[in-house]
Amino acid sequence: MGEEEEEVIVTHDANNKSNPKLTLLPLIALIFYEVSGGPFGVEDSVRAGGGPLLSLLGFLFFPLIWSLPEALVTAELATTFPHNGGYVIWVSSAFGPFWGFQQGFLKWFSGVMDNALYPVLFLDYLKQSFPIFNLMIARIPALLGITFSLTYLNYRGLHIVGFSAVLLAIFSLSPFLLIAILSLPKIRPTRWLVVDFKKVNWPGYFNNMFWNLNYWDKASTLAGEVQNPSKTFPKALFGGMLLVISSYLIPLLAGTGALTSSSNEWADGYFAQVGMLIGGFWLKLWIQAAAAMSNLGLFEAEMSSDAFQLLGMSKMGLLPAIFSSRSKYGTPTVSILFSATGVIFLSWMSFQQILEFLNFLYAIGMLLEFAAFITLRLKKPNLCRPYRVPLQTFWATMLCLPPALLLILVMCLASLRTFFVSGAVVIVGFILYPILVQAKNKKWLLFEAEQLSSPSNGWQPCESIVSGLVGHDNKDSELLLSSPLAVVEEELSLMQSDSKPN
Repeated sequence: MGEEEEEVIVTHDANNKSNPKLTLLPLIALIFYEVSGGPFGVEDSVRAGGGPLLSLLGFLFFPLIWSLPEALVTAELATTFPHNGGYVIWVSSAFGPFWGFQQGFLKWFSGVMDNALYPVLFLDYLKQSFPIFNLMIARIPALLGITFSLTYLNYRGLHIVGFSAVLLAIFSLSPFLLIAILSLPKIRPTRWLVVDFKKVNWPGYFNNMFWNLNYWDKASTLAGEVQNPSKTFPKALFGGMLLVISSYLIPLLAGTGALTSSSNEWADGYFAQVGMLIGGFWLKLWIQAAAAMSNLGLFEAEMSSDAFQLLGMSKMGLLPAIFSSRSKYGTPTVSILFSATGVIFLSWMSFQQILEFLNFLYAIGMLLEFAAFITLRLKKPNLCRPYRVPLQTFWATMLCLPPALLLILVMCLASLRTFFVSGAVVIVGFILYPILVQAKNKKWLLFEAEQLSSPSNGWQPCESIVSGLVGHDNKDSELLLSSPLAVVEEELSLMQSDSKPN
């Protein structure tokens, strides 16, 4: 036991000095781009909702029953496990490495599908001024060029991505503030109350709401790259939520209140037309440019999370060691290339196809996260939780119930094709795990399962638990109470001794 106690004493990692950590403002911007990126893509909620009313009500109330619980769960677990890998670590700690791998595979696949949307959305806005992008001969090279260019920017460093996201958010949201100001004399509040239930497309409506308000947990995969995550993460999630909700409601209130457009006209890219009708051609061009820049930020944020998730899984021994290799900029090179390849293969699909598939897979992953959150509260009540959702376990369970029901509803509304495709993806994950276990046991591939150290970025232990568990007198040392390998060490050892999944 003495040797195990010594293993959890964490020393400062010299490598961290060369890789700048994310601070509050860049993390807020990255969360904003993980979840939203602005109102680009919310136009379809007006069409699917048969008018403005359901769209506006959705963005008012869905955050309370969906976004807030997901953000609170993320804040607690990301500060409990401040390491790259995020939700993979949470599920592994609660249910073992088999389910941790399934969580990682499903969330990575849905993340790559989500990232495949952004080049498509970018061209949807651009084709309004340049119709040539309706033709496949121009569209395919453009999609490839966008993907390669943005992948290279991600390779250059996470801190660059973070500060770029701040600038991109300012540029992308500015034209919508102008729309809000210019629309004030034209707004008629009665237009917000319009709804035609005969035109409501409930699956499309719920999918749009769900997609525009999820992925609050994505930034957790970067927890090892955040400065002082116990304080930074809760603040960043709260700031990100205010920014996301405002970026949806303000443009929708302005556009639907000032114009008499039919709900059928509200399709992807329609905000550019709203800008022209309210402010003129110059504002339309600005919104199209903002959409392009926003999609750049969305792509970069999603790519970063997906790549660092694979890096974290590699550090846990769930993926080959090559996925944890870093470039001279501190970025996981192979993980970035692997994610970019997935984006290229999926970018040929339409917006609605991608949206439904990724929502279904994401829903499965989120159900596992909520289950892990409750299980860890019950089975590991003494884990050091720098931030704890201020509810007893019973009420914390009740907090997770409405979003869980919403997840099930989204899955039930999926088409038969989505059930088959998503089922195939789940089966692939079940098959991949024992193959990787066998590859590790037979030493076909190089794996690593090292003791992850707490990042020397200001994360502090719970003093009472430190004194109770280790009785270490050195005040300068830190105790890693929630290392993913410290918590699931026993389960992960099965990967070395047993070729059968849990």
